[in-house]
Amino acid sequence: MGTPPEAPNPRRRRDRRLRILGPSGQVVCSQCEIADRPWPRMKGLLGRTSLEPGGGMLIKPTPSVHMFFMRFAIDVVFLDKKDTIVGIAHTLRPWRMAGARRAHAALELPAGTAEQHGLQKGDVLRTEPAPLMEAVR
Repeated sequence: MGTPPEAPNPRRRRDRRLRILGPSGQVVCSQCEIADRPWPRMKGLLGRTSLEPGGGMLIKPTPSVHMFFMRFAIDVVFLDKKDTIVGIAHTLRPWRMAGARRAHAALELPAGTAEQHGLQKGDVLRTEPAPLMEAVR
């Protein structure tokens, strides 16, 4: 008999995840990673081959993103300090850059997610703690 898997500790920074809700309450990102420290912000999604449906990364503070060395396209939703959308880069491909005036954060989502949820400039997104994922056995 092995020991049971350790439950995630919500106080550990790498376990912090958010659920991002759209203007009508729809779940835009169910498991959004937070990159608000220098190393996670620098690394971003580098080294990954895709972003799973429902996944995403909120990078803050940042007014822009670059796709150098990335392997897949993403949507980037730029937010101001009040979580209002100030710009959207749809299906941003590798080796491209994007930014928005007054942006304080960038929400990186699987390509097509912003259009699928009808996100537009001026919409306000809401965040809440994401439910803990069950341990994989």
